[in-house]
Parts: sequence; C-alpha cells; structure tokens
Amino acid sequence: MTGSEVPPLLYLDVDGPLIPFGAGPYPPGDDSNPLLARIDPALGPRLAALPCALVWATTWMAEANECVAPRLGLPKLPVVAWPEPSDADGWGGIHWKTPALVAHAAGRPFVWVDDEITGADRDWVAARHPGRALLHRVDPGRGLGDGDFSVLWAWLRPE
Repeated sequence: MTGSEVPPLLYLDVDGPLIPFGAGPYPPGDDSNPLLARIDPALGPRLAALPCALVWATTWMAEANECVAPRLGLPKLPVVAWPEPSDADGWGGIHWKTPALVAHAAGRPFVWVDDEITGADRDWVAARHPGRALLHRVDPGRGLGDGDFSVLWAWLRPE
C-alpha cells in the first residue's frame, strides 16, 4: 500500500471473535456484564497493528466504544449503523449484516471478522462488491487467535 492509498476497512464483531463462548477457563467478571472479562487485552495491540481502519460491526453499537475498546486499549472506533430489523429481512440466506457492510464499504476493500459468516455471505459479496473483500469466520468457541491473525495479515499484505 502506498501513502496515497486508503487502507482497507476491517469490520469487527464483538460476540464470538472478542468474547469467546467456549468452555474457558475465564477470569471472573466484576462488571455489570461478566462476559467482558473474557476479552483478551492482548488482542488490542494486535488489532491496532493491522494495516487497516478498524470499524465496529456489532450489535453492541456505540457500547463497543464504551465497554470493549478500553479493555483492548483501542481508541473510539467508527460504528456501522444497522438497518431496522424489517429492512434486513428477506435477504435469502445471507447474514443481515452483509448488505449493510457492503453499502458502508462503498467499493472500498474490506475485511469482515465475525463468527456467523457463511458461504452465502461470501457469494453475495463477491457478486455485489467491486473491491477486494475477505469475509473471515472466527470460531466463537475460541475467539480471535493466532491463525486468524495470520489470515488477516496475509490478506492485508498480499505482496
């Protein structure tokens, strides 16, 4: 990427990728949301080091900046505004986030990190998004890990 290029977007989900749902063990939670204790603070510097622009793509919405970003040591990030539920119905087997992310990207290269991505989402994006896109599914039982970061780095630095 040269200095004049706009970096790819990285759309980041919280539940599953950052808050894993596996058996643990996890530290005890002391907040109003005990699941926040499952967030590994070491992920923050790893995410910040990626050559991309991080964007929250989560139902946590602005709460991700209030509750999750500080645990990761991340600054406030942009947040994708989701369509009303009735506007997201009837997309034929794709995740309800998929059309909104393609619209938000507006042709810009992007990575989407989520635990609910399927082949239908990948096909839909390939047919409708003119830029490069990586839809990367994270195992929600273990959350974002070394293998996931290897895939992200390889895609973000293809040369």
